[in-house]
Amino acid sequence: MKAPDLSSLEGMVLEGDEPIFNEPWEAQAFAMTVALHKKGAFTWDEWATALSSEIHSGETRDYYAHWLTALEKLVDQKNLTTPTALKNREQEWHEAAARTPHGEAIEL
Repeated sequence: MKAPDLSSLEGMVLEGDEPIFNEPWEAQAFAMTVALHKKGAFTWDEWATALSSEIHSGETRDYYAHWLTALEKLVDQKNLTTPTALKNREQEWHEAAARTPHGEAIEL
């Protein structure tokens, strides 16, 4: 099986043939996905289907924006949290980011 050409994905930055993260949130979204999969929240096939659906949705986004949207939708479909709790956490992150000096780690 031939590996996919990742260079064709919007916003994908490669080092050699490997993708790299442009921003810390991309690595965090990746890590959350792997952690939830390892805990049995969803199968890797379910994840691949969700991500593929986002990539082929017609929405123009960077790769990891597709990744994050797919993760949010899968978390919702699996009832792993509530939409209200997810929205509240998003707001908490925005507030924490606003009060964190540039270059320092964001803490909730």
